[in-house]
Parts: sequence; C-alpha cells; structure tokens
Amino acid sequence: MPLVNLFGSKWKLLLSALLICAVIFDLDAQEQRTTPGRTSKPSKPKLGKTTNKGPRAVTAKPKIKPTPASTSTDRPHTGVKQREEDDDGRLRTVQQERYGVLTLVNSTGADTGEYTCYPMYCEDTDCRKDYDKAVKVFVFFPDPHELFVPSSEYYEVIQLRTNWPTVLPCQVTSPEAKVTLHREFPPVEVAVDGTEITFNVKKGFTIHRPRPYHAGALFCVASLGNLRQSSTKYMLIYVNYPMAPPSPVIQASSSSLAAGENLRVSCSVVGEQNVVVEFTWEYPGQQIGRPLYTQESISPVGGGAARQQSQSILLVDEIRDVDQGTYTCTAQNLQGATSVSTTVKVIPKVKPKKP
Repeated sequence: MPLVNLFGSKWKLLLSALLICAVIFDLDAQEQRTTPGRTSKPSKPKLGKTTNKGPRAVTAKPKIKPTPASTSTDRPHTGVKQREEDDDGRLRTVQQERYGVLTLVNSTGADTGEYTCYPMYCEDTDCRKDYDKAVKVFVFFPDPHELFVPSSEYYEVIQLRTNWPTVLPCQVTSPEAKVTLHREFPPVEVAVDGTEITFNVKKGFTIHRPRPYHAGALFCVASLGNLRQSSTKYMLIYVNYPMAPPSPVIQASSSSLAAGENLRVSCSVVGEQNVVVEFTWEYPGQQIGRPLYTQESISPVGGGAARQQSQSILLVDEIRDVDQGTYTCTAQNLQGATSVSTTVKVIPKVKPKKP
C-alpha cells in the first residue's frame, strides 16, 4: 500500500508543539474499481461531500475529543490512543499520545483536494484548534477514466463581480493533465494570457478583473494521453458591483413652510455608471397613513469617468401640522446602505382678525 507521509520541513511548526500529523492513502484498489469503457459522466463521490466550488478538503483531526494529560491550555494534547471511522470505513483517524494519523483507503479521483491538520489544545474536555499552526497538503488521485473531480451539478451559476476575482474551479485529478478554457457560444477557446486570466492546477482558472465580455457559458477541457474530457459548465453572470456603499445627499425645498404649501425633499447619489441604487423613505406622515409619493430618475454626470446621478424626490402636497418633523432617506446598493435626514418645520396659518 503506497503511503503519503507528511513529515516535511513544514511540520517543524508542529514538532515545537509536541504534535505530529500524518496522512496515509491506500491507492491499490483504485484500478480494480475502474470499469473498462466508462464514460466521462460524473460519479458520486463516496467520501464526504464534493461541492462544485472546488476540491473537498478534509481536516486531519480526530472527531472524538481526546482526553488531555494536562489541564494547561498552553500545552497540546498528549492523551491516550483513540480511533474514529466514517460510515463506510474508508476514512480513519487515530489519535496517538503525541500525534494524529488520518488514513484513507480505496481512494478515488473524488478524494483529490487539500488536506489540513490542526494542532488541538485541550483543557479538561474543552479543546480548541490552533489555526495559525495548521499545515496543509494538496493531494492528487489520478484516475485513468476521470480527468476532472466528479461533480453532481451539470451547470453552475457564478457571479462575475467587478470588484472581486472569479474562479472557475475545474479541478483535475492529475497534475499532468493539460487544461484549456472554452466558450460554448460561440464555440471558441478562451485565451489565457497569465494576466487577465490565469490557471492553477490546484485551483482552476481565475478571471482577475471580470468584465461584461467574460459573461456567458464556459467550460474546461482536460486532456491526458488519449483521454479528453469536458468539465461542468459554468454560467457566468456579470454584476457591476459597486466599489463602496452610496453617499446620499438630502435637501428639502425649504426647512420651514407655511401650512398648505407643497414640500419637495430630494435625495441624490452620484456614483458609478450602471450601478443600481434603491431608495426608501421615512417621514412624519407615515404615522397617520399619509401615502408615499416619489419621483425617481437616473441621469449621466459629466467628467472624465463614467458616472451617474440617481435621485428620489419625496412630494408632500398641502403640508399640514402632522408633516412636521424628520425626513430620512436611505440609499442602498450591493455594498451596503447609508441614511441621511433633514428636519422640516410647519408654520400654522394665521387666522385673519375679525373686523
């Protein structure tokens, strides 16, 4: 049974904490489980849950909290040997006195991914992970009939956010596979220049600065020897994500009006073009059920950069005493919401004196 040992230089961090982690993989049964002539239809993985966000990660730690040999919170676990298995017996974790071992048998291509070991510090029955000293290793499980890590989804919808890189997680089971990116309509191979779009064999393709022309249906193609397969299809939807929450400005037609006059309260936001801004209002007349009348508009703003002004105007006809008070406008986009307020005073009408 081939073994993958994780006792490299990175593990010196854990040795200082008196904790050693090991991961053991059994690869012998893989060839025996492969059915000749198998198609590239994704198969359901047997270990854990495989998501289409990328390779599944397994934490190399026991599921049972070990019994500590000391009550000090600053000492790693040095308790007795304990063992835990998953439901089908393929994954076993064993906690020895000063180290833990994770063993995986009957491995498949679906087990490709990142494995993480965390030191555990315990006090009585309360244990905590030390994330700063976690050690990770990425393991490939080459499958002669599956070049991509199996996924249960045929299509995956991914947002292309203008302020965040987008990853197409077409994870391969072998680092020797050649992977290209393709567009479904029109059918063409997408250029990967290493700057705008890059590829990492452990991660997939990354679009670093998404633009509208990146949207559409894309998929990956992997080839190794005489085998060539396509990945899950990714439906990329472009979203012009704002750089920051809106900064609204509120202004009333007058801060003091006589009863019976009309009031206009405007709330405006100047921001990036094609970024939707939603407005909501709070006003004194709401308490008595006065209806909301607003006018909303969007207009371009001059200047070097493409900007626009979004505006909402609250209209109050024939203002009354109940309309006196604070008017609050809340402007919201995908990054958040901001509220601004102004106060309006209503001056009662002076009754004419009787002759």
